[in-house]
Amino acid sequence: MKILRWNKKGILGGLLILVLILTLAGCGGTGNPGQKAGEGTKKPEEPAKVDFPTKPIEMTVLFGAGSGADLLARKVADIASKDLGQPVTVVNRTGAGGAVGYNYVKGQEANGYSIVWNSNSINTAYHAGNMNFDYTAFRGVVELTTEPVSIAVKADAPWKDINEFIDYAKKNPGKVRIGNSGKGSFTHLAAVALENKTGAKFTHVPFGQGLAVASLLGNKIEATVQLPAEIVAQVKAKEVRILAITGENRLASLPDVPTFKEKGVDLTLSLWRGIAVPKGTPEVVIKRLEQAFKKVADSPDFKAFAKEMGASVEFRGAKDFDQFIAQQDKELSVLMEQIGMKKQ
Repeated sequence: MKILRWNKKGILGGLLILVLILTLAGCGGTGNPGQKAGEGTKKPEEPAKVDFPTKPIEMTVLFGAGSGADLLARKVADIASKDLGQPVTVVNRTGAGGAVGYNYVKGQEANGYSIVWNSNSINTAYHAGNMNFDYTAFRGVVELTTEPVSIAVKADAPWKDINEFIDYAKKNPGKVRIGNSGKGSFTHLAAVALENKTGAKFTHVPFGQGLAVASLLGNKIEATVQLPAEIVAQVKAKEVRILAITGENRLASLPDVPTFKEKGVDLTLSLWRGIAVPKGTPEVVIKRLEQAFKKVADSPDFKAFAKEMGASVEFRGAKDFDQFIAQQDKELSVLMEQIGMKKQ
């Protein structure tokens, strides 16, 4: 039997061959053809995680304390803060049909800690010329509610029906003074749209939040166009009477009040509300906020509160909300141009 003997040269040669084999194996010889040395198979990237929020979040509300917008916002903030683990603090920044609040939030760092309780006002404030940027300065997070607009008169007013009211305004152009929440506001737009649809002619009187209702009770105006939540207390006290609302359907909280469509007037307008953040806010932050506010929309507590306030819960996520706002902007732009309210 022969015994194999390795001399020094044989040992060194064998080691070199072994090293070469191991090196080739490490180059990914079983990988894709043309793969460069050192390029192993990459693992899929894990979803980015964000440590948010780590401090209180400030929610800007565009209308005054005690308004329907304010009350809904405070309920939203209270419920969302429980999921987020941080307070959501409401701050009222009013004026110029919402432009004051939008300007403030736009100027804050895009990190999710400054949010706005936005609405159709993002469209109307821009097209009315109250601010020099449009809805694209923000990213939508969620839509939460919709509300119709109401036409109300004093309880002792001579008009018991919306058609009687419209007929009087048509026969007496400009004699009916109708108060709204501010020039270029959604309520102002709704009253002008009513003129367009019926041929009636009103004298439009812009007010700050809450003053329109007080002026109605003080006989300084004949009617007011407001969100139902702004006037529900006076309705319950039988001080005012709502003649009609602009919604598709009657409100559960006001079952005896007809829609304009029921009364033969082809007018349907609703005010939507939701959450928006400055453009540039990280997607992971938007996603976290979207999750928290989705829980608000699903909350039985919030649904009951919204119903009491004359609002309907209607949820849209971030992507759908952005698309919806863009579509609303086109529609409101056309309407405002038709009625002479769009800036030139």
